[in-house]
Formats: sequence, C-alpha cells, structure tokens
Amino acid sequence: MTKNFYYFHLLILILSAALFSCDKNPVPEFHHEYFGMEKGRYVVYDVIEISHDDNLNQHDTLIYQLKTYWADTFVDNQGRTAREFKRSVRLTENDPWILQDLWTGLIDGIRAELIEENQRVVKLVFAPTQNKNWDANAYNQYSEQNCFYRDIHSDTLIDNVTFDPTLVVEQEQFNSIIDSVHRYEMYAKDIGLIIKYERDLHYQINAQSQLYLNEGTECYYRFVSTGIE
Repeated sequence: MTKNFYYFHLLILILSAALFSCDKNPVPEFHHEYFGMEKGRYVVYDVIEISHDDNLNQHDTLIYQLKTYWADTFVDNQGRTAREFKRSVRLTENDPWILQDLWTGLIDGIRAELIEENQRVVKLVFAPTQNKNWDANAYNQYSEQNCFYRDIHSDTLIDNVTFDPTLVVEQEQFNSIIDSVHRYEMYAKDIGLIIKYERDLHYQINAQSQLYLNEGTECYYRFVSTGIE
C-alpha cells in the first residue's frame, strides 16, 4: 500500500512539472489568419474612387465592385511558397466579373507581403502588438511608409455584420492647412482585408483668401461578402 502511495504521488509530481513547463513556454500565436490566405477564399467589396483636378475642372467619381480571390500556390524566385491573388471587377452586381490583376501574396516569417503591380509591399507584421511599426515599402522603390497597429483584436460592425476580431493598420496620416492625407486598412480574422481608406487631398488659397480643393484622390473599399469557392 505504501509503495503504491509513493508511485501515485510521484506521478502527480511529474504531471505537475510537465504542466508548469508548458505554462512557462506557451506556443506563440502569430495570428497569420488575419491575412486570410486560405485557398479559395474570396472577398467582394464596394469601391468608390474619386479624383480631383481643379485646373481641369474635373471631380470624377467611379463606383464599382471588386472581388479578390486566393488561388493556387507556387514557388517564387526566392524559393518561397506564395499564392496567386486574383482581382476582378464589375460595374454592378448584375455584371460578369472581369479579371483585372494577378498579384501574389505570401507570409515570409513575421511578414505578410502582397506583390502589387510587381511592387512588394509589407501589409502586416506578426504577431500584432501595439509597439509594432514597419516600413510597408521597405522592399520596393516607393518612398518610406511607416505603419503601425491602431486597434488590435477588436470587434467591428459593418452593415449589421459583426467581425470579431479585427485589427487596423495605420499607414499614413498628415494634416495641414493645405494637405489632408490619411490611409488605413482593416483586417478581419480568417477573411483578410475588409476596409480600405485612402485620402490624399491638396488645397490652395485663391485671390479672395478662400481655401479650395485643388487636386487629389480618394479611394474606399467596403466589405460586401466573403466565402470559399
């Protein structure tokens, strides 16, 4: 009886030590699912693009739908496993989709990258934390764009649809008397991008000392639906 009692307590001690060891070294969660790279995943957006050019007296608005789709994987020229990212457009929901772009997406270590028009852009850095910041254009020819997470693991309501969790990437924000610039993106777990906001407006002062919109662009993506095909 004493021998069995000894082995029982020894077993308890071994199991407790194993559990304590697991607690001290938890498996890190990178939250790659925010990039939404599952094969067959599609997302449909309503898109509004506005261009301003007061010199030409033009303030044009283009409204259409965009569909993104994660297709097949392949090995890129750096030996990394990447996935095709197809972008199709249509003017209304009754029109057929027309393939517009074939981009590439991948996760390389802690970075989620999208190759847009042959330009490599760092969209997300894992794991998302408040002190993360990075240059989205570190691997392309564009000027530096310092990004950081504004909201992490929050819930968001869009047209009575709740997304939980989500995160927001602040890409650029600058305001002055004659400039109004703001760019950010919102991502939802297992879906990817659900909101894209871009405003780059520039103002001038006329002879009457009045401020007017001289030139600039605006672009807004808003989530409509998602699924697997």
